[in-house]
Amino acid sequence: MMAKTVLEFEKPIIELEKKIAEMKKYSESLDLGEEITTLEEKVNQLRKSVYEGLTRWQKVQLARHPDRPYTLDYINMMTTDFIELHGDRSFRDDKAVVGGLAFLGSEPVMIIGQQKGRDTKSNVYRNFGMMNPEGYRKALRLMKLAAKFKRPVITLIDTPGAFPGLEAEERGQAEAIARNLFEMSHLPVPIVIVIIGEGASGGALGLGVGDRVLMMENTWYSVISPESCSSILWRSWNFKEQAAEALKLTAPDLLAQGIIDRIVPEPLGGAHRNPLQAAEILKGILLEEISKLKKLKTDKLIEKRVEKFSKMGEYEE
Repeated sequence: MMAKTVLEFEKPIIELEKKIAEMKKYSESLDLGEEITTLEEKVNQLRKSVYEGLTRWQKVQLARHPDRPYTLDYINMMTTDFIELHGDRSFRDDKAVVGGLAFLGSEPVMIIGQQKGRDTKSNVYRNFGMMNPEGYRKALRLMKLAAKFKRPVITLIDTPGAFPGLEAEERGQAEAIARNLFEMSHLPVPIVIVIIGEGASGGALGLGVGDRVLMMENTWYSVISPESCSSILWRSWNFKEQAAEALKLTAPDLLAQGIIDRIVPEPLGGAHRNPLQAAEILKGILLEEISKLKKLKTDKLIEKRVEKFSKMGEYEE
């Protein structure tokens, strides 16, 4: 799929792809087969060299790519019979988070995730994927519903952070996130977490406690964004590349540190280049993970979940 938005390091690839597409238009009247084959080999080699050598900051850029599939895209591509549920039964419906009942293959699940917009209007509507306290309470309500009907929970994380506005603090933002951490730690059904884009700070953690934590290949997960880290350390956003390197926020970094359990491979070039293939890969892995978790007894499931998070941050000299 030809990307609509092109990142700086993608430009040489996109230019070659455009050239190949143009040559193919004339291939019926002109003998261009050999030239097209040569260019296709060249672009394949270029893709491999570019995407295998991405810096941490370039992976952050890929995670934020505006053409990347969001939660509702994955829900539409992976599940059937999705019934979206709304509201926290207390204040209002938070549009920055979507969730509901669905079937993943033949598996009935509860699927929840942060939702961003595609343009200014929809981003304002979705609050740029930044949840308010009612969003975390809505997510928790759906998780408790899943527990009632013994459905596994899948959460898809893609947020630059929790909404930091005064009104969010007045309605108990910190308490809502903390409540979710506590309740998710002993929810009596399997929980699989997937970082599908950005996973920033407590805003991500509020949906991030589960039995298995997966990260898509080109995503990031950290206590702070590279820009904010740069702003604190250097009083400027100009050092975001160095901050990204220091934060070690990519999927391979976090797998090595034991923070996540598995990396979900993406199509070459990122999920935005072939969303359907990305969704098929993720669906297969989710079914595999849920199948394994369902074999565990509830008390063992919770014990292992608590043990897993309790071990994080342990340090031995």
